[in-house]
Amino acid sequence: MAHQSETRSLISFAQLQRGRGKAIYWTLLITVVILFTLCFIGPLYWMVTGALKSSPELAQTPPTLWPSDPQPGNYAEAWNRLDLAKLLFNTFYYAIGALVFQLVLDTAAAYALSKLRPKLGNLILGLMLATLMIPAMVLIIPQYVTVIDMPIPFTELSLIDSPFAIWLPAVANAFNIFLLKRFFDSIPEDLMSAARMDGAGSMRTLWSIVLPISRPILGVVSIFAVTAVWKDFLWPKLVMPSPETRTISVGIYAFSGGTPQNVVVAAAVIAAIPTIVFFLIFQRSIMSGLTAGGLKE
Repeated sequence: MAHQSETRSLISFAQLQRGRGKAIYWTLLITVVILFTLCFIGPLYWMVTGALKSSPELAQTPPTLWPSDPQPGNYAEAWNRLDLAKLLFNTFYYAIGALVFQLVLDTAAAYALSKLRPKLGNLILGLMLATLMIPAMVLIIPQYVTVIDMPIPFTELSLIDSPFAIWLPAVANAFNIFLLKRFFDSIPEDLMSAARMDGAGSMRTLWSIVLPISRPILGVVSIFAVTAVWKDFLWPKLVMPSPETRTISVGIYAFSGGTPQNVVVAAAVIAAIPTIVFFLIFQRSIMSGLTAGGLKE
């Protein structure tokens, strides 16, 4: 006898099949979807079309929905005037470095907490997760004091204008460690025991078994690491004051004072394109990675 599961909701299935209930349901659903779509797509649409407008039209109230005289040359002017190639290269360099550090060190920490189970491991994990309750702004001052004068005996080492000023703080990411640990916990212990019986050590098991299985969650961590560096503004502004080391967000802000607003908006569009493309390519990894460790068979 086949088992038929029932899904409970505020509106019964029978009511949804009736003419009036079905019409109300689909009307509300379509309305909500359209409203949420406008909330997310609206700012992007305004930004792209605003970059095609002239400065007076961009400042016009109420704003126009489409440029009366599109000026695609604003994008070329933004690229050349703000030296976006250099800014994009710097940001990409910092993002890739932060990604490598996080994949190596956060994965090692999560693997140790999940599979090696050191003494006081749960306490360490709890202290890590407790740092998520601390507002990021509270940590700015101690981090900056540490960066300008590294607490290394008999040295006067400063990381200002060094990529390590961005890479090292990015490694201490409790959220990514928690995500990785949850995924590693879902890996069957029988698989780990079989590897140990075959003579594989902890590092060999991590490299040959755990990491290949963990590609979805590693993709999620990679996306979080890259976008966090790409969109950050305050910390790069503090530790990268030189024009040669600025990130894209800091560089656009630095040039915004004497640059027409339509050119600044065009630069913002160009700066947003890499992260949007990156997300569209790896969006499947986001969903599969976030849900893969949620259930155990």
